[in-house]
Amino acid sequence: MVCASTAGLGRACATELARAGCTVVVNGRDQSRADRVAEEIQRETGARVIAVAADVSTHDGQDALVASVGEVDILVNNNAGPPFRDFREVDYDAVLRGVTANMAAPIRLVQLVIDGMVDRRFGRIVNITSSSVKMPIAGLDLSSGARAGLTGFLGGVARSVAHAGVTINFLLPGSFDTRRLHAGQDATAQRLGIDREEVAERARAAIPAQRFGDPSEFGAACAFLCSAQAGYLTGQSLLIDGGAYPGIL
Repeated sequence: MVCASTAGLGRACATELARAGCTVVVNGRDQSRADRVAEEIQRETGARVIAVAADVSTHDGQDALVASVGEVDILVNNNAGPPFRDFREVDYDAVLRGVTANMAAPIRLVQLVIDGMVDRRFGRIVNITSSSVKMPIAGLDLSSGARAGLTGFLGGVARSVAHAGVTINFLLPGSFDTRRLHAGQDATAQRLGIDREEVAERARAAIPAQRFGDPSEFGAACAFLCSAQAGYLTGQSLLIDGGAYPGIL
């Protein structure tokens, strides 16, 4: 079950899991788009793909996702982050929406599926957070805070279920070539009064790999964390950013 998977990194994860032979639930808010993406992934991989239109930030949406399949062996938590915004403009209601979407919602999804994983002695939970958890980015303060909170909360849970063959890990994307990246570049370009391509070129130059990530690379990393071979890896945050983060820890 891959949340928010009709585009970007979520779709890449769904595609690679399907390629590995999983039955995959793809999810978006629009049923026609979800149906189209499911058909495309199924045609590309030959796997069974189920499309579920639901808002993963709501209890009804979460319940609908879980109800779409009898048992969930793999959960990939993903959701759109709050828009780029100066922290002074983030009011209380925006804080609640951000924490709900990027912390409370994935926690509840874990609560809904984890006991079944423990009973079956196998489970994989991957949470897509952000490189900003390790290196906060101005303008993404709410996203950084909510995702860091999720990491801390589930880091303890991971240790409590490892004995049952259930792992919980985190994927931290840096700059990947997605609509989310383009939106941030548009906002920066407008603020600085320059073209988006100039913003993009400056960003590429600051990455040691000298490029943005391809979503398929991210999907492959997700598929590995969900594999049997990754059973001894839990409670970890895997940063995929082309070397942009300058630390070693």
